Amino acid sequence: MKALKDIQNFYFIGIGGIGMSALAFYFQNEGKNVAGYDKTPSDVTRKLQEAGVAVHFQDKGDAIDETFADKENTLVIYTPAVPSTMGELVRFRESGHTLKKRAEVLGLIANQSFSLAVAGTHGKTTTSSILGHLLAATGAPVTAFVGGITNNYNGNLIQNGSDITVVEADEFDRSFLQLTPDILCITSMDADHLDIYEDEADLVATFQEFGSLVAPEMRFIKNGLPLAGNTVGIEDDATYSAQNVRIVAGAYHFDFKYPEGVLKDLKFTLPGRHNLFNATTALSMAVAYGTPVAKLPEALASYTGVNRRFTYRYQSQDKVLIDDYAHHPTEIAAVYQSIKEMYPGEEVLAIFQPHLFSRTKDFMADFATELSRFDEVALLDIYPARELPIDSVTSQALLDKMTLSNKEIVTKNRLPEIVTASNKKIVVMMGAGDIGVEILKVAKKLQSED
Repeated sequence: MKALKDIQNFYFIGIGGIGMSALAFYFQNEGKNVAGYDKTPSDVTRKLQEAGVAVHFQDKGDAIDETFADKENTLVIYTPAVPSTMGELVRFRESGHTLKKRAEVLGLIANQSFSLAVAGTHGKTTTSSILGHLLAATGAPVTAFVGGITNNYNGNLIQNGSDITVVEADEFDRSFLQLTPDILCITSMDADHLDIYEDEADLVATFQEFGSLVAPEMRFIKNGLPLAGNTVGIEDDATYSAQNVRIVAGAYHFDFKYPEGVLKDLKFTLPGRHNLFNATTALSMAVAYGTPVAKLPEALASYTGVNRRFTYRYQSQDKVLIDDYAHHPTEIAAVYQSIKEMYPGEEVLAIFQPHLFSRTKDFMADFATELSRFDEVALLDIYPARELPIDSVTSQALLDKMTLSNKEIVTKNRLPEIVTASNKKIVVMMGAGDIGVEILKVAKKLQSED
């Protein structure tokens, strides 16, 4: 295959995905010819089209511009979420085109520059977006590929130069082993993707293999994880840590301790100790890269978050509607902690859409435990994504394991009515499926009743 810089045509199968679209925007900005297919229109595909990318939504060969028939000058990039029998994928494969997974292409880009890789079963998107913002806001020539829509940049690509690359190092399909980072972090190693890994020990061993890609002094590891390197923590003895943490006017204020000194009274506006940890990790990596330390407080204070990471969709005196991507028990626990810290004493309605039959099966008991901490829970059906159903793995089975009394299975069309009628001031809607679309309908209903 030619070097990426020598290829002119890039065709994406699944172009609307958050990671795929970031690559599409990147190549479009590089002056390449970019087009692709996705199953359904979305805000992301609309933005791609507005940027000049041709996107279609039917799996038909005649929808592909003939320019992409040039095998020597075309790279086809696909997401593993697309079935191997998908028509366009089969046609490109049979025609002899070069096909690569998204993670492979991301690795090719990152590995040709100084790269900082953010790994972990939770926290990748927030940490990488904070890190990308810290570097860009302090003038570094950075490109950051983010697995969410950053509020500061209204997109999933931060492009301030090409000498440095920030990437999310995804453990799914072990794809992060294709990276050759200069600096890396691991925010967590909780069991997940057990459809890929044999068990938790296999996942941890793979994270350790990833960590070994750089020298210990260039590793930033959550304090307590089984891997040597610089440790990161909150109010503990970690090498890099947030100290003297307090909440002032709804924002965290803290001191950042690092080996060469202490930065006093930093401000960070995202709720939740998990997000404060993510910020501390990003600060640590920025310092290791060589960012002027004196510029970091202002850069951090100007960070405004990532869409669907504790995003407020509606706020009034009587109702607060929060949107979060949480789709793992540990993430649900972090959302609960954030709400209780920000709204002590308030009762909470949680609406959750389980994501993947395999994940629901593997963590059924843990999901039930974490969801039972809320005052009221409404469950949507499982969002299947790439999977087929598994016998006896249903939202009803999950509901039956939950110990709270105020719980029910609901349909999407009932959500606006349920939220507006609820006597709970705080409502949080969580999940990695299409619940992110449904919450916008709920917010619109609440706004119409103001």
